[in-house]
Amino acid sequence: MIREAAIAAATGMLDDGSLLATLQRRIACPTASQDPTSVPHLLRYLQAEMAPDLERIGFTCAIHPNPTGKGGPFMIARRVEDPALPTLLTYGHGDTVLGLDTEWHEGLSPWTITRRGDRLYGRGIVDNKGQHSANLAALEAVLKTRGKLGFNVTLLLEMSEEVGSPGIDEFARAHRDELAADVLIASDGPRLVPDCPALVLGTRGALALDMRVKYREGGHHSGNWGGLLANPGVRLAHAIASIIDRDGKVLVRDLVPERIPNSVRAALAHCRVDGGADAPEINAWWGEPGLTAAEKVFGWNTFEVLAFKTGHPEAPVNAVPPEAFARCQIRYTVDRHPSSFIPAIRRHLAEAGFDDVTVDPVKSGAEWAATRMDPDGPWPRFVAASVERSTGKAPMIVPNAGGSLPNDTFAVTLGLPTIYIPHSYSGCSQHAPNEHALLPLMREGLAIAAGVFWDLGEGPWPARA
Repeated sequence: MIREAAIAAATGMLDDGSLLATLQRRIACPTASQDPTSVPHLLRYLQAEMAPDLERIGFTCAIHPNPTGKGGPFMIARRVEDPALPTLLTYGHGDTVLGLDTEWHEGLSPWTITRRGDRLYGRGIVDNKGQHSANLAALEAVLKTRGKLGFNVTLLLEMSEEVGSPGIDEFARAHRDELAADVLIASDGPRLVPDCPALVLGTRGALALDMRVKYREGGHHSGNWGGLLANPGVRLAHAIASIIDRDGKVLVRDLVPERIPNSVRAALAHCRVDGGADAPEINAWWGEPGLTAAEKVFGWNTFEVLAFKTGHPEAPVNAVPPEAFARCQIRYTVDRHPSSFIPAIRRHLAEAGFDDVTVDPVKSGAEWAATRMDPDGPWPRFVAASVERSTGKAPMIVPNAGGSLPNDTFAVTLGLPTIYIPHSYSGCSQHAPNEHALLPLMREGLAIAAGVFWDLGEGPWPARA
């Protein structure tokens, strides 16, 4: 019954308004890291908001500048009950995307929490202030109920995730001893469906590339020169069509996995993709033939055209344009190394007669590598059992998210098993106006986190591989 008391204490923080009051302060801090004027707020979030709250429950906090000098600061907060005990590393980011203040629904502001029915609106309420705040509330509930945690905790908070986490890997290498742990358990991103918990064990990577055709310096009248001058827009369109067909199948097979591993396929058989009422309708005919929706987005690689420009689309003129440009992106799993992608595309284009198309990598600021953990491993089984005990629901186990996070710092640089337990859903308008959390999902997230932290204190922890 004491486990249930810890869960009740965690959800009670939502019911009595104390967690909402905390979130109101945190959302009110405009930590949009994409805005250069937000720099003082990034530091203030750690110094004035997070550090006092953490110190109150026994953490020691240290704030460090970004080692690259280009991003926001980092905080390492540690609560050591006994050096002989195992250590949990958890993670969050206090920065957000731009507020987009004028684009929210009437009566809503990105920097003020507003409740409408079961929705809680505010910038960062799911990405990621609300999620790491819920986990810390659950940790406090377990601590108050048991009188101790039964394990050590290290929290890493960063303030530049929304601009690609500059410096996080260098920081982790420099502070490897302080960040040493047995497992990373954190919360970020969305569930696959709102009503079913999920465990996400890694991330897909993202590689951006530019394709360009340039023939001449200026445009030339299409009446006088059309049919005589090669049109770069047409050439680039056909070059892209040779890479991916009209139905979304990637034709350059060196860009996709040879197969989906059996353990990954088995885990994805229990996963479904449904963002709820506000999500776009899935085009079942698009993408790799023969794969389920979950396999397409979590087990496969995709080639996307993010932008395409030729001529003057905002004010077209009667001229054959001089050049065409496309920003493309490959989302990839661990089954292919990203260093092979651009050489494969260049080789394919040369063989297909598109020597006039250049392909160059883009430093997007978020060069996060793909990671994945075995869904049959001991840590996923441990956490899944805890989640089911708390909710009565078997969670979906996702070998890797479709999107990207700096998880390679934790999984590769620090060598940790990594599990993310999302407290949001894919229809939450993350990164858009009207970002919101679902209160029933937040309540369940508090219960899940409290149950996991309680069970970690009971032990035994799974053995490290």
